This record gives sequence, structure tokens and C-alpha cells, in this order.
Amino acid sequence: MKKIANYINGKLVAPQNEKYIDNYNPATGKIYSLIPDSSEADVNDAVVAARDAFVGWASLRNTERADWLEKISHGIESRMNELALAESTDNGKPLWLARSVDIPRAKDNFKFYSTAIRHFSSESHQTAEGVINYTLRKPVGVAACISPWNLPLYLFSWKIAPALAAGNTVVAKPSEVTPMTAYLLSEICEEIGLPAGVLNIVHGLGHSTGNALISSDEIDLVSFTGGTATGAHIAKIVAPKFKKMSLELGGKNPNIIFDDCDFDKMLKTTLNSSFANQGQICLCGSRILVQRGIYEKFKEAFVRKVKDMKVGDPMQEDSRQGAIVSQPHYEKILDYIAIAQEEGGKVLTGGKAIHLEGEHKDGWYIAPTVIEGLDQQCRTNQEEIFGPVVTIQPFDTEEEALALANSTGYGLAATIWTSDLHKAHRMGNKVESGIIWINCWLLRDLRTPFGGVKNSGVGREGGWEALHFFTEPKNVCIAY
Repeated sequence: MKKIANYINGKLVAPQNEKYIDNYNPATGKIYSLIPDSSEADVNDAVVAARDAFVGWASLRNTERADWLEKISHGIESRMNELALAESTDNGKPLWLARSVDIPRAKDNFKFYSTAIRHFSSESHQTAEGVINYTLRKPVGVAACISPWNLPLYLFSWKIAPALAAGNTVVAKPSEVTPMTAYLLSEICEEIGLPAGVLNIVHGLGHSTGNALISSDEIDLVSFTGGTATGAHIAKIVAPKFKKMSLELGGKNPNIIFDDCDFDKMLKTTLNSSFANQGQICLCGSRILVQRGIYEKFKEAFVRKVKDMKVGDPMQEDSRQGAIVSQPHYEKILDYIAIAQEEGGKVLTGGKAIHLEGEHKDGWYIAPTVIEGLDQQCRTNQEEIFGPVVTIQPFDTEEEALALANSTGYGLAATIWTSDLHKAHRMGNKVESGIIWINCWLLRDLRTPFGGVKNSGVGREGGWEALHFFTEPKNVCIAY
């Protein structure tokens, strides 16, 4: 059985304690590889390697670091099919999705920041005759980058690329649930000869390996994407040390549908925004709010299309949904469906596990689920389920839609459907979310800021925001 290795100081190495964690294929429910159960000693080795490499890496010209990022991007591109297969096997998502979205985006993340850092500039101010202030942006040091399991290489690279581009060295921990593409990225870095210690990847559990990483006094900043409770734990450890943090956390996103929308376009996109990646994307719209004039029309059409979605083997091109990422998460989602029914919700379609045949009979599959009849204060509408489960609810006025949209403690993303430009701007301004999509969903420009408000996080990723986070500004004032 394949054993994944850590990547420390430019080498693929086994964990010092020689302990491993089982890695499951969600589509079959079977163990298919082993992950290092890394200890604090492994983390310390990685941090020391990153610290030793920092001065040399930071002293390179931006263009030289950009060249290394471009080599990583080319390395990902050269192994596109292998990485897509690994992502699908590890995560349970359809292979076509990994091939068309996840791995191309990971490649693009390194490519984007290889270009961005070449154009990264500072400001200067002529304060008075004979006085100039200018701003330097210096890399911070050793960055701890911790990524989630839902978009494994996509979000892993989203952190690592800007950190490296800005001149930091990195100790990164992928999710123990989906480690395989991070391991393959290690192989790519070894193949291209990335300088030792610049990027280190340590595998293991969050409460041990991850905790050792964020607790180290030798790291200088933390970038984390994951659950809100884990983000709060990280903040308690990192904030008292006055270290920089970027926390991209949970969401309970509203999808607001007005009766003047382009119905066909809305319906097609809402199907995707509800159930893409088995609903395991922090940007999915899990609370669908529909203006009463088209509520029954929407419900009938939406439920019909959801019933037609094929849940099946992720390797099959016609599988619209694959497997849930892990057994604990599978059980959590089913528990929430039961809670929704206890709260008075009516399951219009789905609401149950799906059992395939043959080698997939023990896989973790759940039918896409639509529930109505719940108010916004129930647990189902207030807590992040992070699965193929959406609720639908009617509203009458713009003011009511706004109140419903803003009724949770989260504020990551929102989708608004309307043909009224004035209404679009009003709602876009007043909905409490870091990202607003109007008449579209998941249309991303890598230059734009990404992140949420309220319990959805602290800080922003993307574009110059990420490069600003991974640098410290220094003002220099010269009188001449």
C-alpha cells in the first residue's frame, strides 16, 4: 500500500515516529494509502528548514521567484491527468470536475502569482519640497499555510503561491482527509529542484500536526481555510503572539431569486450552485430564497431537475455527483437531514443515502436533497451543513429578502438573481457578505479580494490582497 511522504528541506521523508493514518477512497469506502501521522518533531524540522531558507529566498529578485512559480505551474500542467485522478480518488468528486476545475485552477494559481509578483509595486509620496516618503513591502518570514479537504490542491496552491511569490518560505499542512495531490506537488517541487526548505509539506491530524504548526514560536504568520470553530481555536493561539492571520471560514450562503430574473439561466446555475462538488464548497448557496410570485414554478422545476441528477461512480463522465469526502462527514450530513425533519421540514427530494453496487457498495453517497417548510432561525438554516442539502423558502418583498439573507452569523457569499439593475445594486450593497454574485455564480477573477465577514473569517485572499498579507509595509522618509 502506498505510503505518502512528508516534504521537508527539499526531500521526501517518512515521519520520525513511523506512524501512519489510513487514507480512504470515499467512492469505495476502502483504505487505499497511508498518510504520515507527523509529530511535533517533524513540524519542528520543517520550520527550521523554512527558517534557514528564508534569507536566501527573500533576497532573490521578484522575477527569479516568479520563474520558480512558473516551473511549478508547468509541472502541474505536465501531470494534469494524474493529479485529476488523484483528486477524484482522494476526495470523491467526479473526475470530470477535478479535470476541468480543480487542477487547472491550481496550475493557474502559480501562474497568476508568478505574473503578479513581477508587477507588484510600492508607493511614493512627495511630502514637501525636498522630502519623499516611499513604502517598501518586505516578506514576513515563515508562513504556516493550512488548507481544507473540499478543494484540496486548488486551495492549497491559493495560499502557497502568493506566500512564495512575496518572498516568504512556507510550512504547509494539507487536510489529512485529502492529502494525495499535496504529496504529488511535493514530487513536482523535488523534480524541478526547488531550493531546499523554501516549501515544506507536513501531513498529519489537525489536533496534533496542525496544532504543533500554529503553536510554533518560529512561524511568523498563519493562513487557514476551514471551519469556523477551528479558526477560533487558531486565533486563540496566534493572536496573543501578535502574528498575522488570514482565516477563511464557514458560510451559510443565501441564493436570492427575484421574480424578474432570467428564469432558465437562474435555474441552470442554481442547480450548480446548490450541489457542485456534492455541495462541499464554502461558496455554495444552501439557503434558496424565492420571491413568492415564482415560488411554485421554481419549486416544481428545481425539484424535477434535482431528481434527474445522477449520483454515482466519480470516474463515470455522466455522474453529476460523486461520493461524500469521508464517513464522519457523510454521517454528519445525514444527521442534519434528520434534524431538518424534526424541525418540521419537508423533504421534497433526496434526504437519504444512496447505495451503489459492486466495488462502490460501501462508498459514501447521499442523494441531493431539497427541503422546504423551515424558518430561518432553525438549526438547518443557521448551521453550516456543507453537503448536498438546500432549503427553499418564499419571500414577498425586497426588505424581507434582505432580512432573511442577513439572518445568520455567517457572511461569506451571496447570489442575487434579478433583471432590475437598481435592485441589484441595492441588494449587493446591503447583503452582509464578502462576495456577491449577481446573475451568476462562482465567476472568479483572481485579482479580486476573496473572504467573508462576521463568522466567515478575517482578512482577504486573492490578487494584491494576498501579496499585501504576505508582506509587511515599511515606510522610508528621506529629506534631501
